[in-house]
Amino acid sequence: MRESRCPSSCRRCLGLTRRKFLIGASAASAAVVGGCLGPDAPEVGEPMQPAGPASKCSPSVQACFVRRKGDYGMRWPGAVYDGEAARANYAALLERSAEQLDLRLDLRPQPIHSRAEADAWIAEVAEKKPDGLLVVLLDRQQHAWPTANKAIDTKLPTVVFSPLGSSFTTNTTAPSRKPNAFICATDDFDEVVYGMRMLRAGPKLRATRCLVLRGSRRAEKVLPHLGIQLRYVPAKTFLDEYRKTPESAEVLAVARDYMRRARRRVGATGQDVINGVKSYVVARELMRREQADAITMDCLGALGRTKVSLPCIAWSRMNDEGIPAACEADLGAVASHTIVQYLFDRPGFQQDPVAETARGAIIGAHCSCATRLNGLSQPPEPFDLVHHHGMRDAVPRTIWRVGQRVTSVDVLPGRGQTPTKMLIGVGEVLENVDVPPAGGCVVSVMVKFDHAEDVLAWPGFHQVFFYGDYKRQLVAFCRMYGLEAVVV
Repeated sequence: MRESRCPSSCRRCLGLTRRKFLIGASAASAAVVGGCLGPDAPEVGEPMQPAGPASKCSPSVQACFVRRKGDYGMRWPGAVYDGEAARANYAALLERSAEQLDLRLDLRPQPIHSRAEADAWIAEVAEKKPDGLLVVLLDRQQHAWPTANKAIDTKLPTVVFSPLGSSFTTNTTAPSRKPNAFICATDDFDEVVYGMRMLRAGPKLRATRCLVLRGSRRAEKVLPHLGIQLRYVPAKTFLDEYRKTPESAEVLAVARDYMRRARRRVGATGQDVINGVKSYVVARELMRREQADAITMDCLGALGRTKVSLPCIAWSRMNDEGIPAACEADLGAVASHTIVQYLFDRPGFQQDPVAETARGAIIGAHCSCATRLNGLSQPPEPFDLVHHHGMRDAVPRTIWRVGQRVTSVDVLPGRGQTPTKMLIGVGEVLENVDVPPAGGCVVSVMVKFDHAEDVLAWPGFHQVFFYGDYKRQLVAFCRMYGLEAVVV
């Protein structure tokens, strides 16, 4: 085989013996192993790709413009408004955004000019049963808002875009309170893009297959209200696959890359890092085999009494790559991770909430945290490689940016007539708690939440923290898809 250039597959790196690798890896944490990886070397390997139904889901959206025929005249939006230029501009933005989001957009070629045309279009789209509707109002008069309300009343998830000049609050008050609707009364097209993201996220959630490694039997279930497909596979499957997976050139290269990029390494040995990366390769194979888009495992129950590495690095890496990976077979956390990634293209941190009464804060503590907190396509935050709080395995301890605004989301799956709830909070990072000397999970980020008056009774568990202030957007998502939003 023709040798490719260093660092990705040169003989000196990938042909390194396991013993020599471990000796080199035991040096300073940022040391270059084998001498080939310099400080500017690229990351190793291609990102994992989802293999389940959601990866093939391309939701359909029916869209239209609405306006009067002829000139606007004195009536809003007024003769100052160039409606044709606006339509051309917004049509191009809609098409481009739909392509980027992998939405099948069917945009009506001509605007809806009358109530009769509106009724015909509504009847047509209702029969097609698309995943969502998008109505762009270039007018405030006559049939404009009646058309928007008729679209919402189909009960299909509906985004209404009302650029400035096409609405008063008298127009927007009633429809804004209806379920399944998102009103964008703004000239900021990013609001529309978020609406389109919601129209994408709902169908993708229903198409998502999550591999649940738990128990001793195979089973197929569905998460109520959200529609996430749950494929239960015996937890022993992970253990069996791990034991037959070799320490391949890929495993060694990825482990070496982690140690090169870490700020420091404390406790965790080179072998610990290798073992953790092997868990990633095992999870990838099982997801490919089961055609899954997401994964969770009863990790402590399945692996806690064995010497097999807990999948802390594996789950961190998968969330960095846009694969929802939840700890401890927590199905609410699966939903939280998946919603955050589908809506915001960034990973979250599933954690155990700890009260800090002196500072009125919550410490999110766990041992698996993504590093690409700014976004899946953005550079990672700094991280250390340390032992799990059980003094075993290797954990990336991500350093959260102090002062960063963050959102907390916790999906509480409903059952029957009990609605699915989403607990939503926003706050600011105060510090990264050092563990040790403190006890607990080694990733411990302290957050001061805006409305947490009693941190001892902070609601929920395994909430997902992620960068950004997205309370308003998550409340809108809940309204569109029938979840109960609870702002905490």
